[in-house]
Amino acid sequence: MNILAIESSCDETSASVLSNGKICSNVVATQLIHTQYGGVVPELASRAHQQHILPVVDKALTDAKVTKKDLDAIAFTKGPGLLGALLVGTSFAKSMALGLGLPLIEVNHMQAHVLAHFIQDPKPEFPFLCLTVSGGHTQIVKITSPLEMEVIGQTRDDAVGEAFDKTAKLLDLPYPGGPLIDKYAKTGNPLAYAFPLPEMPELDFSFSGIKTSFMYFLQKQVRENPDFIQENIEDICASVQHTLVNILLKKLKKAAKETGIKEIAIAGGVSANSGLRTSLLELGQQLNWKVYIPDFEYCTDNAAMIAMAAHYKYLNDDFCDQTVSPMARMEF
Repeated sequence: MNILAIESSCDETSASVLSNGKICSNVVATQLIHTQYGGVVPELASRAHQQHILPVVDKALTDAKVTKKDLDAIAFTKGPGLLGALLVGTSFAKSMALGLGLPLIEVNHMQAHVLAHFIQDPKPEFPFLCLTVSGGHTQIVKITSPLEMEVIGQTRDDAVGEAFDKTAKLLDLPYPGGPLIDKYAKTGNPLAYAFPLPEMPELDFSFSGIKTSFMYFLQKQVRENPDFIQENIEDICASVQHTLVNILLKKLKKAAKETGIKEIAIAGGVSANSGLRTSLLELGQQLNWKVYIPDFEYCTDNAAMIAMAAHYKYLNDDFCDQTVSPMARMEF
């Protein structure tokens, strides 16, 4: 069974080939043009996807030593994401499937992030909890099977990835700012500055308050010392990262206690953050959790996770037809 998967939800064009449940190739083309604008420009992302998708798919097939005639299905990201970007991948997948007479498999991008844990060993056992953290989502998901997932907590406003990027922008760091905060935080004091932790009901999150609090904090400090940011950038980044990670792990700890589940995973772009990874491993050791963290290449957007999600849908005969359309917003 050979599946070609395509991912085009935001600013990475990616293609992957899965053969009998194993990833044989995973090609990603990153769009660097957005750095000069301080964020992803949807129109430019769509144009870049159009430029990249054919060579990316061709390389994925070549790397996997698979031809078009060997394929059994075409999978693609239906959503959520940027509509124009999704449209490029969806249209390409539909056209290729139609031309080759192959079935189509639509994949939910966020479910695929969770199932990235099944690309490599060790794999979590069911049921498990997954903290999915990215630029657009912050969720705690309970997974009882590859096709049965339930969101039990999520953000009410900004996602944690947005909080990292907006904080970085206030510090005048270039986009994407999240990785730079992580870099500076490694040599800073996480307890140098304290920021308030939001109080949200049940297992939900909120990150808009800390962003506002941080903005007022910076304004006050810069008034007193115009060089405050440059002189204290490591401590500032370490303190912000420490606060954001604490918010995430506090809720994850609560979810694990309420459900009694000790199989714990993280997924999504922010799961590449070294502070989050280290703190989760430490907390897991304290609470006797089995912690699962994906390799860096499977944290950010990639088609291998789309292929893995498609693998389970293929086994369940879960296909879609040529009338399928991409969705910018999509329920889990």
